[in-house]
Amino acid sequence: MLLVICVTMSALAKVRLPQFFSDNMVLQQQTDCNIWGWTEAGKKVIVLTSWDKKSYATTANKDGRFQVKVKTPEAGGPYEITFKDGETISLKNILIGEVWICSGQSNMEMQMKGYKAQPVEGATEELLSCNDNDLRLFYGKRLASLEPQQDLSGSWLPANAASVREFSATAYFFGKALRKTLGVPVGLICTAFGGSACEAWMQADWLKAFPKVQQTITEEDVKKLQQRCPTALYNGQLKPLIGYGIRGAIWYQGEDNVPRYDFYAPLMARMIQGWRSEWKQGDFPFYYCQIAPFDYSVTDWALYNSALLREQQQKVETMVDNCRMAVLMDTGIKDVIHPRKKRLAGERLAILALSNTYDIKGLPDFAKYKEVEFKNDTAVVAFDRSKEWVYFENGSTSENFEVASSDKVFHPATKVWVNRNRVYVICNDVKKPVAVRYAFKDWVVGDLMHDGLPVSSFRSDNW
Repeated sequence: MLLVICVTMSALAKVRLPQFFSDNMVLQQQTDCNIWGWTEAGKKVIVLTSWDKKSYATTANKDGRFQVKVKTPEAGGPYEITFKDGETISLKNILIGEVWICSGQSNMEMQMKGYKAQPVEGATEELLSCNDNDLRLFYGKRLASLEPQQDLSGSWLPANAASVREFSATAYFFGKALRKTLGVPVGLICTAFGGSACEAWMQADWLKAFPKVQQTITEEDVKKLQQRCPTALYNGQLKPLIGYGIRGAIWYQGEDNVPRYDFYAPLMARMIQGWRSEWKQGDFPFYYCQIAPFDYSVTDWALYNSALLREQQQKVETMVDNCRMAVLMDTGIKDVIHPRKKRLAGERLAILALSNTYDIKGLPDFAKYKEVEFKNDTAVVAFDRSKEWVYFENGSTSENFEVASSDKVFHPATKVWVNRNRVYVICNDVKKPVAVRYAFKDWVVGDLMHDGLPVSSFRSDNW
């Protein structure tokens, strides 16, 4: 019996770390990074960092938790971190570089290998050439929980065919673009869950402003709703990570919120505000994908026009500082909700990060609808961020425009053309138009472009 007690006490005394603090991890460069773990309550812990040979001392609290802030240098490595509390453990092959959280629902979670009969375009070619020891990937295990968790299951792996195959394709292509352009190590932490609601990634207090969201959550709710249960993924998959040093976050979610589109913009804005408040890193960059067109008539959400959700997503970047949206109007598949063109999604997120966070010059930008002026029978549509002028991808005109008069009945345009950064729209059946729409439907192939990037669907009315 005495032997059992001694062994148990020894096990309790040894430092235990969350799984995302492990061999092969990437720490954010040139910052004070939080590192935490658990040992015996009241135990002194020494943390040594090999890059500067400094030591940091702390004492575990009554719950056995300890935390230190370590200063990280410019990007580089590999390094080691050693923990001593009477016993010694070491983390090896650590890199210092740029770290991003990658979250959302199935289109962020979708691995390079794709889903059953739903491949990722170019996956085979990518798997043949993806070896990169300086791109490190952490894939968090799914977990919906009523209670906030302290750890997230997963492991850090260097990019190779085996690890990339099982990792988020969107996140991988984002990280690959950063690696190639910045030339520093990149760490990606993917915490996503297919079919998840925005509400699931939020703390309960943040949801009090949204009476349409279920406020009282039970264990039965979590079991029944899983990834759609408010707060369940915040507790299970986000809370454990909060405090890990990051540069920013990327997000690909929204399909599940199509039937609740009417308050998505303030909901997502509150989520971003909450994440930033919890992380205590200021207004860190937040870049997200707009959902791609898809024929929702085959789903339970047939009554809802998903363009209304895309419109809400467009509003978020006007409501939140240091936040931009990647448009995917040209990537959808009519009867498949998971677009294959994940390279475009990842690279467009990378364009936003490289331009706005890393100040890389010369990259294109997403033009967006600004206003419309009606001149007799013609709607003249203007755009912001359109210095390179707008154009149609497949010719000199488009079939994606509609106009309406005061009767609020929309008719397809009969003549559409571009001059510089204006689009001119005429319909023979509407002599006095008062509203114009572009691609404002569930399923559409977006063809309005600017500098190689698509323009979001839009409408001038609020009917």
